[in-house]
Amino acid sequence: MNVSLWIAARYLRTRRHSGFITLLTGISIGGVALGVTALLTVLAVMNGFENEIQSRIAGTDAHVVLLGADAAGISNPEPVVERLRREPGVVGVAPFTYVKAMVFREGLTEGMVVKGVDLGREREVTTIGRHIQPPLDSIPERTASGLPGIVLGSELAARLGARVGSPVVLATLSGAPQSALGFAPRLRQFELVGVFTSGLYTYDSSFGFIAIPSAQEFFQLGSGVTGIEVRLADMFDAPRASGALLRAADRRDLRVNNWIELNRNLFTWMKLEKTVMFLILALIVLVAAFNIVSTLFMVVLEKRRDIGVLKSMGADGPMVLRIFLVEGLLIGGIGTLLGAAFGGILIGLLQRYPFVRLPGDVYFIERLPVRPEAGDFAAVIAAALALCAVAALYPAWRASRLDPVDAIRRQS
Repeated sequence: MNVSLWIAARYLRTRRHSGFITLLTGISIGGVALGVTALLTVLAVMNGFENEIQSRIAGTDAHVVLLGADAAGISNPEPVVERLRREPGVVGVAPFTYVKAMVFREGLTEGMVVKGVDLGREREVTTIGRHIQPPLDSIPERTASGLPGIVLGSELAARLGARVGSPVVLATLSGAPQSALGFAPRLRQFELVGVFTSGLYTYDSSFGFIAIPSAQEFFQLGSGVTGIEVRLADMFDAPRASGALLRAADRRDLRVNNWIELNRNLFTWMKLEKTVMFLILALIVLVAAFNIVSTLFMVVLEKRRDIGVLKSMGADGPMVLRIFLVEGLLIGGIGTLLGAAFGGILIGLLQRYPFVRLPGDVYFIERLPVRPEAGDFAAVIAAALALCAVAALYPAWRASRLDPVDAIRRQS
């Protein structure tokens, strides 16, 4: 066994006359363990939230969207749809229209985005069709009452006081005639045939869906569409696949975007928040590291005679430095391993037993999402050990500088 490690391990043993040092050692180990546990748990929860948000956004939005170069959109989209469908990695393709409008009901008014879709194709690229109540195979162009059907987000429908079967009125300036008093909006009555809940407030409070033919007629889009949505087998491949899909479309009047680019600010903020939380919670480990400093200074004072004897027997300064550096690392290592074990147990309990409940109307999920990552465990363990090593460095250096004769004389 390495001599430095053997001596450092002996110094950690409990002795009757060094109970206070033992207490300080226990506090240092407990502080490191607490900091590591908190860090691992919080990072796992933040990973869970990030994964949940990514899944919901990537489910509600298509992975890649091809748009017309101008407001005219894409004329004759079907050949493009067929070319994109044949590309490797593509699992779904659907055309859509996208127009902003106003919706009215019994004196209540809201702004909204009206998306024209073929619900069967839309199910291939987004999850919206799965969250419509009552379930629909398609959005009718004409209901039993003779009105075109519309599906509204749950929050938007609630603000309008609308239920399935309620008539609502859409207003748009697209194709509106001009008079001496300005533009007169075009109005059309629709019947609410379903309500969707995506779990994302932005969509649930401002989106509505109608059939593509109804959108083309009401907004006077002719036979064109606003764009074409594409779903990929690997959603994180969207930035690379965007260029390939644009080339495959073989149309110069198109531009491309993807879900990662559209939500870049959100994901950047989430990564920054995770980094800040890591630094803040690492302060717990830093405080424990200061305890290691005081513990080692107490050990050095207690072991002055031992250090003098070691030096008189031929031990040099670097060896003494290694002894106390190893002791600091042992304290930090024990605390880190305990913290990693406790963190893993706590994360496992949170995954298995959802005893932490969240208000679903605020966080759009009712249980705390937890997603541990091996990279986080490695980073936290490395950071904790590094802080403990740095904390042990100065007391170990001071111990290595002790004069052996002076150390022995003072303890005599």
